[in-house]
Amino acid sequence: MSLERARVYLEQKGFAGHIIIPEHSSATVTEAAEALGCEPGMIAKTLSFLQDEHPVLILAEGMARIDNKKYKARFGCKAKMIPADQVEALVGHDIGGVCPFGVNEDVAVYLDTSLKLHDTVYPAAGTDHSAVRLTIEELEQCCDSAEWVDVCKPPAS
Repeated sequence: MSLERARVYLEQKGFAGHIIIPEHSSATVTEAAEALGCEPGMIAKTLSFLQDEHPVLILAEGMARIDNKKYKARFGCKAKMIPADQVEALVGHDIGGVCPFGVNEDVAVYLDTSLKLHDTVYPAAGTDHSAVRLTIEELEQCCDSAEWVDVCKPPAS
């Protein structure tokens, strides 16, 4: 069902043809990179947080980690991940397939500047066996209401 939500959303944006269904799991950055044959950093992982009980998604470069000081400076609160058992209800996609496509109406989406290290990135498409191949410009078009933020530590070399 989550894949269908993502597909309908991407179809409306003109990017449904960019969905990839790999044979192997894409639930983690490592698995997704192996399944898609790309560098782990090219995986656009979607991190889910709660801010005053409101769900927030931040897409980041696959190897990047949240910088708690930057996060607090930007959002005015500590980074608090959504508990695993609440992700699907709050966001609209379950863990392993969380993505910014076809999410619940009240979910805020942000793109971390760490993504700009790559020309092409691969966010999930609603399931742990899916991805969407997008350039950074296409990702911006798909997430047209998203704001760019800088809340991650630089990826380790």
